Amino acid sequence: MFPLFDANQKKDKRYMLLLDDLARTKHELDKAYTNFENVVDPDLIDASIYEVKAVQMRYKFLLGCAKEYDTLH
Repeated sequence: MFPLFDANQKKDKRYMLLLDDLARTKHELDKAYTNFENVVDPDLIDASIYEVKAVQMRYKFLLGCAKEYDTLH
């Protein structure tokens, strides 16, 4: 795993913004899962599935960016 709070990376504003976006996306993903678990209408279930998938893809992208940043620095 990569060190999230390395001393040099703390000072890099772009990295900190990336971590912030990653945390916000994780929170959105948790909300999307909760929403999916609580809907009963078939149309809302479909919409929840798409929402979960979209947020998962954004989270995966941001996580990849963080890992790439870690390997470059």
